[in-house]
Amino acid sequence: MRHGGHEAPHDDPPHALADEAEGYLLAHAHRDQARREAEDLCARMPWLTTAQAEELTGHYVRRRLDVTRQLLHSTVQRAEELRREYESRYADLRHTLLRRHAACACALLACAGGVSALTILLTR
Repeated sequence: MRHGGHEAPHDDPPHALADEAEGYLLAHAHRDQARREAEDLCARMPWLTTAQAEELTGHYVRRRLDVTRQLLHSTVQRAEELRREYESRYADLRHTLLRRHAACACALLACAGGVSALTILLTR
């Protein structure tokens, strides 16, 4: 995870390797955690044979990784939706701010022109 002001694009070559390595390490840590949980589960079932315990462990780890993958995909999709919504809102706010500044500038110029014209009329 990079910390700082702005995130680099995902296509940025200097960060692509770091992102891939981070993902690899996180995936392996998650798989190891799932394996530990499965082994704890099997330890609470002393009647299982070694083959049954290995099969249950493998099934648990696969299922857990599938669930995690689904959760990560839905999280990424939601993040993309939110990013699009925020970018749209930001663009709308910038447009509104630009219009207001332009209106204020026009009003200021009109007032300056009116004061200038009034000054010229009064000095005659």
